Amino acid sequence: MNSRAAPEESKKIVRITLYVNGEEMDVSFAPYKTLLEVLREDLALQGTKHGCELGECGACTVLLDGNPVLSCLVLGVECAGREVTTVEGLASDSKLHPLQDAFADLGAAQCGYCTPGILVAAKALLDHNPNPTREEIRHALSGNLCRCTGYHQIFEAVEKAAMEMHESGLKSSPVEQQR
Repeated sequence: MNSRAAPEESKKIVRITLYVNGEEMDVSFAPYKTLLEVLREDLALQGTKHGCELGECGACTVLLDGNPVLSCLVLGVECAGREVTTVEGLASDSKLHPLQDAFADLGAAQCGYCTPGILVAAKALLDHNPNPTREEIRHALSGNLCRCTGYHQIFEAVEKAAMEMHESGLKSSPVEQQR
């Protein structure tokens, strides 16, 4: 049996504390892991999807300190002490975020693989601009690729959620309102 020793770098483990979906979490992982890998493999948050792993598709979009980032391009060690919001953090107390409701109501998801990244990117938009134009929605979601829907229902769902959030006075996700 041929066994080779792993390089020293692969044996190292880092430990950080970060805030995921409003909850403080301590996690240990290899320092070369991306935030995407830490979320999925070490924290068992499977909502954030592996896509291209090159920063081109947007399937892995999460919020880092309130801003959308491609988690496949961010090292986990860069997230120490920072706030990460994944698609799992949009719902609270068994109540979906208005974006999630609107996507379901309007059929804005077909295969659904891109949906978590789009929902998180749309949430960032609505957090910063509660009444976006169609063009602003298109621009905010331009880094999220969808092969199924053609985007029309996605844009309509974001518009519907924005309207419902405005009418109900909801300014952010339920998780953020609890803080």
